[in-house]
Order: sequence, then C-alpha cells, then structure tokens
Amino acid sequence: MEKSMVPKRTGLGKGLGALIPELDQEEPRNLLYCGIEEIVPNRSQPRKYFDEAKLQELAHSIKEKGILEPLIVRRTDQGYELIVGERRWRAAQKAGLREVPVLVREVEGREVLELSLIENVQREDLNPVEEAESYKRLTEEFGLSQEDLGKRLGKDRTTITNALRLLRLPPEIQSELLQNRITSGHARAILSLEARERQKELCSLIIQKGLSVREAEAVAKRWSKKPRSEKPATGRGVFEIQLQSLRDSLSRCLGTRVQIAPRGKKGRIEIEYYSNEDLERIVEIILKNG
Repeated sequence: MEKSMVPKRTGLGKGLGALIPELDQEEPRNLLYCGIEEIVPNRSQPRKYFDEAKLQELAHSIKEKGILEPLIVRRTDQGYELIVGERRWRAAQKAGLREVPVLVREVEGREVLELSLIENVQREDLNPVEEAESYKRLTEEFGLSQEDLGKRLGKDRTTITNALRLLRLPPEIQSELLQNRITSGHARAILSLEARERQKELCSLIIQKGLSVREAEAVAKRWSKKPRSEKPATGRGVFEIQLQSLRDSLSRCLGTRVQIAPRGKKGRIEIEYYSNEDLERIVEIILKNG
C-alpha cells in the first residue's frame, strides 16, 4: 500500500478526540507503518461479533481508498497490541494489505481498556448488547455513575439505563440480538414479559414470523394478561383482573417491575429499581407524569 493513500492527520475524529483531547496532539513521530502480522488484537475488546458482510464491504473500500484512519496500538514485547481499530485491522487482512498505518500510544493496561471501551461506544455500528456491556464495564470497573458516563459520551442518562436493561435478558436472547436477528426494539418488548420462558417464546416467534416491533409489543401485551376463565368472573375475579391490568400498565410506564398488594380497602405499591440511577429515572417519570 502506498503511503500517500493515508492522510497526514493523526486524530481519530471528534468522537474519541473530544473525550481524550491529547489524541489530537500526537507528534508525527508516533504515526508509522508496521507489518499487519506484528499486531495482535486487544483481549479486552468490547466487540464480540463482527459481521462478515460488513467486513467484506470495508475490505473493498480499503482496497479502493486505503485506510483513512490509523489504528491505535501500544508497544508490547511481541510487537503491537490493538487499542482501537480491530474492524479495520481485520478488513485490511481481507484486503491483502501487508502494512497498516498505526498511531503508537504509551499507555498501561487499565487505560487501554478505558480507551477501547469509550471509542467503541462512540461507533454507530456497535451492537446494542456490546454497547450495554461496554456501559456496564465503564460503570463497574472505572466507578463512573450513569450520569457521569452520559456526560462523557454525550448521551442521555436514560439512554444508558435502557441499554443496561438489555443485559437482564436470557443469554439466548442476547445472542440473537448480538447477531442482529432481533432489534433493541424487539428486546424491549420481550423485557415487558416477566417469565423467562415466555421471553424465549416471544423471541422465537419474532424470528420465525418476522414480527415488527409494534407486532411484538402487541403479542407481549396479550401474553402478559391472565387467560380468561371459562366461568363468569366473580366480584373478586374482576378485581384481580383490574389489578393485573393496572400492574401491567405501571410496569410499562415505569420500565420496571411493579407489584400491588391490597389489604382490604388499603394496600401498598412496590416499585423495583436496580441502581441509584434507575431510582432517579423512575422518580423523574412519576414526577413528570404528575
């Protein structure tokens, strides 16, 4: 590959550059070309699934125009370890390149993970499950609250909270989402069902029938209702049906599990939350609706 095909710029674009300004200030001596076999992938790479069709498209683009954005690596005893750019590295191999442009960064293992996670969640093509896992690692391993993370990434906190809810899905459903066989909209419809077996059934139905998100939501709403009894509902039965309907409505509105425990004419409402940020989100919804 001719070196003229790679621009002189050394930044990664406003996504990562805005978060880590020093990337835009790298000295030219840190930009070099190295053999593609000298690079090993990052073991902490958040992205687990690489779409082969999209990799082929990228490989074709690289053949035509070269690599427009250098890979970010760090030196190791064996050569170089990728920090950012595994898709480009994989596509470059498919394109038959022997050398790739790299930007060498002197960073330690923990910073490698943080740079890789943050850069990945800035990419529009990151899968919803991978994005949620990246959020989880950033909040857990780096002590970032959902609000702080949202500010760093330029995302609304509720967006991060809703993304993290996807990790509550059974692994089988997360796998379907990871392979883009269902969308995050389908996943949210599935999450409205409490029983995991029911969630798996709806996921299978979505894939088999090619249901739209709206159709999946309608099925989930139907399944969440108790089946009608063959006998006419007594006064107590009607009350239970009404309570179930109210529970379902509150759960959908608040995006979490809600229980209603009546005691005569009194009772209590229990609303589950899974973190301080989730509690704040629920309170915001209640106050806003109020």
